[in-house]
Amino acid sequence: MDCELSVAIIGGCGHIGLPLGIALARQNVTVTLIDFNRQRVEKVASGEMPFCERGAAELLPAVLASGRLSATTSFGDLGELDVVIVTIGTPVDEFLDPGVRTFDRAIDDVLSHMKDGQLLILRSTVFPGTTERLARRVVEKGRRIDIAYCPERIAQGYALAELVKLPQLVSGVTPRAAHMASELFGLLGAGIIELSPVEAELAKLFANAYRSINFAISNQFYLLSNKFGADFSRIHDAVVRDYPRMQGFAGAGFAGGPCLLKDTMQLAAFNHNNFVLGQAAMMVNEGFPSALVEIAKSRFDLRYMTAAILGMAFKGNSDDPRDSLAYKLRKLLTVECRRVVCTDVYIKEPDFLPLDAAIREADIVFVGACHDRYRDLVIQKPIVDPFDFFSARL
Repeated sequence: MDCELSVAIIGGCGHIGLPLGIALARQNVTVTLIDFNRQRVEKVASGEMPFCERGAAELLPAVLASGRLSATTSFGDLGELDVVIVTIGTPVDEFLDPGVRTFDRAIDDVLSHMKDGQLLILRSTVFPGTTERLARRVVEKGRRIDIAYCPERIAQGYALAELVKLPQLVSGVTPRAAHMASELFGLLGAGIIELSPVEAELAKLFANAYRSINFAISNQFYLLSNKFGADFSRIHDAVVRDYPRMQGFAGAGFAGGPCLLKDTMQLAAFNHNNFVLGQAAMMVNEGFPSALVEIAKSRFDLRYMTAAILGMAFKGNSDDPRDSLAYKLRKLLTVECRRVVCTDVYIKEPDFLPLDAAIREADIVFVGACHDRYRDLVIQKPIVDPFDFFSARL
């Protein structure tokens, strides 16, 4: 491959595809973002970011103006490009198993527009064995398309910085596919770590399951501390301060979002639902909002109180509500409280209140997402704050 590359990114206006498209376009790659969300495509094409991503608002108009980045809802000339990168979501179904049939249909649609000799890179998190399985299906169809798997590793909101710093995991079904994928991602300037396809698939799932388990440990310790009248934040500080062996000890809080639960459950499904640590972590993390409500009920009569949830995104400084446990908290509080109000500085919903109104009307405040804009708030009301974001805690 030379530097005159043309790339299509399927799901290109999403949290994974768009930052990657911007980063590649900055390296003189011609990138076509293909996305079926027309509203997002129109926003991107006009130079407006459809979500929060540090540095992207300034870079997007520049790469659009250069002609190296475009956005469309059509597959158009997909077959004329060098590389097709798939960044579509891979949700689990109602049984917490991978949605294989949905994924197959989406990939078959992409393949129907591709030509022999192209490179297809899966960037989505997939069930172990998916890459090799796809390669077999391509051969069975009589097609000659190279297949690679290169999982994303970014933290949402920090993608542009991390894409050029974090090593890229690269695998290919054939040496040719792995080589071409390595050359493409090598343009970003970060290191390349080559694995077999199943190793790369497991590496991605292991990373997210590890984080889920890590958060669950801290959430379980938070609940244990509360049971014995101890302050978890003080214990946490004492354990990690100047003690290198405990630097990976996470704080407590909501472990939501579109990846951790989904990928932990994919790993469990891969191991025939025998992933005790991951499944236990799921129960702790998903049950954490309920545990917080029970703690509040033990100290206050919520039946006559208005509760405010401060931040509804799945994590701080994000505008992404997907699988946010703040919404589970709202559902639980709706049953227990006289009234529940919500606010978020990034997410706009018709029933959300402005920040000052939510605090003013609340009798008790629950922290849902730790946005930096809340940092200097002084709230003279009881606060349920497992994150230890504020100094005043329940």
